[in-house]
Amino acid sequence: MPTNLKNKIADDQKAALKGGDVLRLSTLRMLSAAVANKEIGLRKKDVGLSDQEVLEAISTEAKRRKDAAAEYEKGGRADLAEKEKSELKILQEYLPPEISDEDLLRVVKDGMREAGDKNFGKIMKVITPILKGKASGDRIARVLQRELAESA
Repeated sequence: MPTNLKNKIADDQKAALKGGDVLRLSTLRMLSAAVANKEIGLRKKDVGLSDQEVLEAISTEAKRRKDAAAEYEKGGRADLAEKEKSELKILQEYLPPEISDEDLLRVVKDGMREAGDKNFGKIMKVITPILKGKASGDRIARVLQRELAESA
């Protein structure tokens, strides 16, 4: 049985088709394909993905758009970067809001104490499961690196 989030994406895709919103339609089609690929990869085509698994697929696609936009900007292709950013905004509508900077810093500091070590990898292993879906990996890494540099 399909999940609620998957149904919402399908409904929004139909609305974009009827409304003539080409960018939203193409982005949601790409997202539906990514979800279908994840179903096949996890061998869940018959039962469907959980909302958490659909969120993971959305998060992966959002990260791809963010990375692509950065690469296009480096290459001087502002037009393509803007398209990627527009797609990213659409994808972010389906993701929960990210954790605040203060809460992220608190979790990082707690993770540093819990790991009892200054090893970046060990600390990331402690805090990543806590922050999964709440903050991007690069954002977590930046805060952790800053805290490790300050505590050195």
